[in-house]
Amino acid sequence: MLNIFKNNVYDLPTNSSLNYYWCSGFVLSFTVVIQVLTGIILSLLYVADQNLSFMCVMSFSNEEVSLWFVRYFHIWGASGIFFLLFIHIFRGLYYGSFNKTFVWSVGFLLYILMMVESFLGYILPWHQMSYWAATVLTGVVKSVPFFGEMLYNYIVGGFGVTNVTLVRMFAAHVILAFIIVGLIGVHLFYLHKNGSHNSLSLNNGYSDVIYFHHYYSIKDFFLINSFLALILLSLLIFPDLVLDSEAYLSADPLTTPVNIKPEWYFLFYYAMLRSISSKVGGLVLVIVFLFVFWLPYSSNKNGSSYSLLFQFNFWLIVSCLIVLSYLGACHPEWPYDSISFFFSILIIFLFLFLKFLN
Repeated sequence: MLNIFKNNVYDLPTNSSLNYYWCSGFVLSFTVVIQVLTGIILSLLYVADQNLSFMCVMSFSNEEVSLWFVRYFHIWGASGIFFLLFIHIFRGLYYGSFNKTFVWSVGFLLYILMMVESFLGYILPWHQMSYWAATVLTGVVKSVPFFGEMLYNYIVGGFGVTNVTLVRMFAAHVILAFIIVGLIGVHLFYLHKNGSHNSLSLNNGYSDVIYFHHYYSIKDFFLINSFLALILLSLLIFPDLVLDSEAYLSADPLTTPVNIKPEWYFLFYYAMLRSISSKVGGLVLVIVFLFVFWLPYSSNKNGSSYSLLFQFNFWLIVSCLIVLSYLGACHPEWPYDSISFFFSILIIFLFLFLKFLN
């Protein structure tokens, strides 16, 4: 066990040209571990019941400062994980890491599972927004041709979102957390086996290497401390910044919120789903986007980050995602739906251009 740790962490040969963006993976793994630990504490106290869940979660914040801190750190930790995920994924896009097929594919699978895990956790407080978010998304699943009805009944457990749904999603939320931790180990295995790209885009990136410890370990722990300080500062000064006002209202099936919207890291997907009037059409658009996003492109080149055309294309993709995130928070009406459809199609072509024509 000590030899595995020594060879894969302490004495790991690492390219000497890596910048701070390569530290995002280590910080992300550390944040996931903290998220699992806080989740275990909350799961021991949580009651999965549609009549008790909301009051149970509210009691975390109202009764003890320690439980308030654990709950809000878990909430902010989810946003922090996706913030780091976007940095990690787009660093990989910028430097051509999608050429590493196994590393990229396992990492993309982790991203999908983390989105599912986040959505399941968002439902558990059973407030207004979580209930209606569950209703909207399961309704999209139900619209899938042929097997949508069967899949809907399996997920929801009945004709609508009820207590059975809550119990199933709580169990899935707990189990999926440990699957994610295991896949992180698989991701690291393929990374250390195939090697990583480097910031200079050198073909022989391991011709000039240093040991991971002390140089990179110090950089990683510096960023971990900085990120934790940022999370704690945000948590203590603006604790409710990442929560919607509907999060303080118990779920009411008879009262629909004025504007149903997911967390900030799902907004661009939500904009895509709403950009087409048909639920199936919106779902197909999101699936096509995810497929193009994942699509590994195996070639001998090591990225095109020094190409001005590549850089322009990359930052245009980032700009489109920001615009779609803004549109996802707007009301589902004209002209927001038409603009969302335009940017959704545009970003798919930009991703294809990024991966195949640079």
